[in-house]
Amino acid sequence: MDDSVTRSTQQNNHQPPRARPKRGFRWVFIGADGIRAGWSIAIFIATFGVVAFGIGRVLHYLLGPAPQHTTSLGLKFIAAFEGAQLLGVLAAVAVMARIERRSLLSFGLQGSARLARFVAGLVSGFAAVSVVVFALVSLHVLTLDTSPAADPQAWLHAIAWGGVFLLVGLCEELLLRGYLQYTLSRGIGFWWGALLLSALFSGFHGANPGETPVGLFSAAAIGLVFCLSLWYTGSLFWAIGFHAAWDWGESYFYGTFDSGTLVNERFMTAHPLGNALISGGSTGPEGSLLIFPMLAVMVLVMWLWWGRRVQPAFSGGAWRPIRR
Repeated sequence: MDDSVTRSTQQNNHQPPRARPKRGFRWVFIGADGIRAGWSIAIFIATFGVVAFGIGRVLHYLLGPAPQHTTSLGLKFIAAFEGAQLLGVLAAVAVMARIERRSLLSFGLQGSARLARFVAGLVSGFAAVSVVVFALVSLHVLTLDTSPAADPQAWLHAIAWGGVFLLVGLCEELLLRGYLQYTLSRGIGFWWGALLLSALFSGFHGANPGETPVGLFSAAAIGLVFCLSLWYTGSLFWAIGFHAAWDWGESYFYGTFDSGTLVNERFMTAHPLGNALISGGSTGPEGSLLIFPMLAVMVLVMWLWWGRRVQPAFSGGAWRPIRR
């Protein structure tokens, strides 16, 4: 063998290993799918908190302090509070959409048949709460005053409370099933995110006076049903409609407790009787064990209507991160 080739081979065999390229700290913040999910969620929550808090302070100055430790809530307070929260959510979504170079509608507000799904959610929400209320009345654990107090402005109150509960539905769904659900889906998987956020949804209700363990568990279960609609359709419109109509029917139309609180203006007046596990007691229909068979029927109907007809919007990422 030629001596020069031999010397070259020996030199190559004794070369030190190549150093890996330095990545710096970029990899801590940026992954293969862009900004890592944890940092995205942190920025989203910080933006939401700052904007909602700032608007809340302005409202506190203009309207006075919020009522403390009360089970009765007025229209002005709920409208102001939910409006501030919704503006905070929209601001946070706008910031993250800008950072991630996505549309503002990317997190549950796109897709076909949006109006139809929203209307279907409204009908389903009012029908569902009506089924539970009439079941409670049939079991003689709830009475309804079907002679509403003479109120010439009842129809105005109905519209006003409808608008307020639409704010509630928009705010809570965009916050918990919108950006956070989409981001957790790419971080840990859709259903892990759904379980986490539904537990958080339940925790929010824990601050309400009159809430019970059954009510907290049912809030988590309802959150998972909303996540199921998102799983099938990729859209929040059904959940927003259902959420708004359920709260309106429960709080204003039938006048029951809604997660431990009452609204000041009510079309009917409800009175729970007997065992709170059946009647719902101070929690309202959401605190009754009867809500769980109703939710089971809803899941079955959703599977029959959507599950056998559509490809889930988050397929491929049920329990593992989704890469987009």
